Amino acid sequence: MREAYHEELNSITEGLVEMAHLAGSAIGRATTALLDADLKLAEDVISADAKVDDLQRDLEDRAIALLARQQPVATDLRTVVTSLRMSADLERSGDLAQHVAKLTRLRHPEHAIPRDLRRTILEMGQLAQRLMAQAAEVVITQDVDAALQLEKDDDRMDELHRMLFQHLLDDRWQHGVETAVNVTLVGRYYERFADHAVSVAQRVVYLVTGEHADELTTDGLA
Repeated sequence: MREAYHEELNSITEGLVEMAHLAGSAIGRATTALLDADLKLAEDVISADAKVDDLQRDLEDRAIALLARQQPVATDLRTVVTSLRMSADLERSGDLAQHVAKLTRLRHPEHAIPRDLRRTILEMGQLAQRLMAQAAEVVITQDVDAALQLEKDDDRMDELHRMLFQHLLDDRWQHGVETAVNVTLVGRYYERFADHAVSVAQRVVYLVTGEHADELTTDGLA
């Protein structure tokens, strides 16, 4: 009985990792679609989000069933509850990738992003994908140091986000209001996607240590 119980806990973790991989792939493909004005790829990203939603619902159902049947305590209870919260972060990440793709569809056949900002958007998309890959790895390894490092790596996303606003506020902006709205939205989507990756890593810290990430430093773990 206990063996089956722990197998179910492991399967929940595997589901989280799959969700993270799907969300990371989605933001990467959505970025390509956005920069290339690729409608077909954008539609693929939009439709693929249903898989992330299905995984989230399945994981939630299994976690709640486990709580009801096994009534876990201590670390196991923390695992189940934290997994539910991580699944919500990952489902929202998938939605944000879908939003990027929907903006591509909305502006097609035109490009939503002006040429002089495409390099910044490309870096934001690549960074978002990389942060989510790191989050997936942290879920697997439960490496607290790596989880704490991920928040530091997110600083670059915040910097890129500020750079976008500097362009928007520049007197030399010549791309009009609609494009300014597009850039504002896209910047926010990537910034929030990265925040969700960080949140997943922070929840792993709590899972392993019983303390919140902001209460710890890499030099003084409890």
